[in-house]
Amino acid sequence: MAIFCRKIIINKPDALRAKGPLLIASNHPNSFLDSVIFNALFEQTVWSLTRGDVFKNKLAARVLTSLKMMPVYRTSEGADNLPENYKTFDACIEVFRHNGVVMIFSEGKCINEWHLRPLKKGTARLAIKAWQENIPLQVLPVGINYSSFWRFGKNVFINFGTAISKDNIDLTAKEGLRNQAFNHELNQQFEHLVFEIPNGNKQKQKEILEIEPSGFKKIALAVPAAIGWIVHAPLYLPVKRFTWKRTYNNDHYDSVMTAILLFSYPIYLLLLILVFYMLTKSVYVFLLLLILPFTAWSYVQLKPQVDK
Repeated sequence: MAIFCRKIIINKPDALRAKGPLLIASNHPNSFLDSVIFNALFEQTVWSLTRGDVFKNKLAARVLTSLKMMPVYRTSEGADNLPENYKTFDACIEVFRHNGVVMIFSEGKCINEWHLRPLKKGTARLAIKAWQENIPLQVLPVGINYSSFWRFGKNVFINFGTAISKDNIDLTAKEGLRNQAFNHELNQQFEHLVFEIPNGNKQKQKEILEIEPSGFKKIALAVPAAIGWIVHAPLYLPVKRFTWKRTYNNDHYDSVMTAILLFSYPIYLLLLILVFYMLTKSVYVFLLLLILPFTAWSYVQLKPQVDK
């Protein structure tokens, strides 16, 4: 994670130790990378709800399930799939009963932007369903903001809000009014958690999202960063080209790129070490298990942080 994300800034680090039953309600700027980051950071395992159509591919379904993701379907993905949402919500309720944690993306669709979109009803329905079944669920709003959607090694800003409980909502009101009241409460918090940066405003992106490394850091990491680029380019550039060709017209480039590197980098690292060992026959080459990731981290620390 230290290589994939240059720096992670969290306004309330203690929130990462929050106990279930907990529903994390988040914006959705960066596909399943949002889920992966939270599952890596949270003390408890986090189950995430993600778009159901990707589960139609059996291999993708296995990978996503291994990453603790469950499918939810939108009306645009076919009415025949909507009954599957009831199964997923029932599975979430079981997670809550066992004091687990679920993450839901309250905007519904993923779009690469620094902007809060209108909230869907799914978060309200799931939370209220749990409360009606006497589960002491807490809903934790969170805004996740990235310095870039196209650059590898990014700054990630995670802003937690204040937990919402059943005491904040009148559960005796009609369903529509309950959902509306819940979304109003959630939206008010999101407005302070999600960065608002107009598309194309590069100056504001730099001001809010860029973290300039110190002069000492630039000097100290210059050589290992250069080595890191040379050593890792044979892996990074082909993966970048492959991913771009398949995702340039949607909002999944960043997450697909990260997923491929997550699985391929350990293999690449072992192959490099094997080659060096065959050439030198020295056991010291195994120190490269530490040195090579450090050079990659060094490059990420000094490379550009925001999109051009």
